[in-house]
Amino acid sequence: MLRVFDFPARYLGMGLLIPYVSILGLLAPPVTVIAIGAAWAKKGLEFPAHFLSLLVTTVATPALIFHILVTTPLSNHVIAVIAAASVLALGLTMAAGAAALKLARLPVRKLLPTVTFPNAGNLGLPVSHMAFGDAGLSTAVAFFAICTFLQHTVGVRTLPATHGMPPAWRSPVLLSALLAVACRLSDFVPPQWILDTTDLVGSMTVPLMLLSLGHALALIPSDGLRAGAKISAMRLAIGLAAGYAASRVALPADVAGALTLQMAMPCAVVSYIYARRYTDVADVSAGAVLVSTLAFLLLAPLLLWLLGSTPG
Repeated sequence: MLRVFDFPARYLGMGLLIPYVSILGLLAPPVTVIAIGAAWAKKGLEFPAHFLSLLVTTVATPALIFHILVTTPLSNHVIAVIAAASVLALGLTMAAGAAALKLARLPVRKLLPTVTFPNAGNLGLPVSHMAFGDAGLSTAVAFFAICTFLQHTVGVRTLPATHGMPPAWRSPVLLSALLAVACRLSDFVPPQWILDTTDLVGSMTVPLMLLSLGHALALIPSDGLRAGAKISAMRLAIGLAAGYAASRVALPADVAGALTLQMAMPCAVVSYIYARRYTDVADVSAGAVLVSTLAFLLLAPLLLWLLGSTPG
């Protein structure tokens, strides 16, 4: 496979055009789904936002996490190493993000998940595969599972209005992850119908999140875009720095670039889902997702080249 970082420096200008085309192709499906949600909003059609967010966070995502953790070909040891690096990177991002939000005089608790968690699923998985091949995809899958688990347990509980949520130990995401870990540690393979069911139910997650995002973006006021631009700058800069630092401390060289790339992804769509459900800053979170995704599209070819040209 021809990749941009295979080019010597003198061909950088020409080589950077190649991943733009590839990334546009990767973004076409999610952008189309977002556009459908936006068109739905512009036509003023009924949109059950609360129902969709509840379905995503309590049913679809737990099924997705269980299926990924049970079926991934990665060994338990490799998953543990990537998990440690992922927790370290996200912890660094959360700490730095809280400081940045405070300096910018923005609500820390309401916006911290938007700054902290990257779009590791519908964007991170295909881009990592394109950049680093099968090793990158395996690393991205493990990171996605850990990141999603933390986002739906620790991350959501940083929001100020989640007192009505069930206790953390009753979280569907936590329970599904623990069940998957138990299956792996005991070498128990669930029946195929269970794997097929969780695969089918989990596949709803990304499309429903993207539809909800498109609906919100169509109605977002200009204030949301201005504040969202600040959040997107924090997410991309802090995430990249934290991912690079964590990958050099805790990961072997062959997967360090993939983790760094995952941490440099734009704001996660599910951060907007939770912001809409539990806070009054959903417009800002939606604006951050939009601006950070557009910024990533512009910067990704250079980022891929830099990561690919870094030894080890």
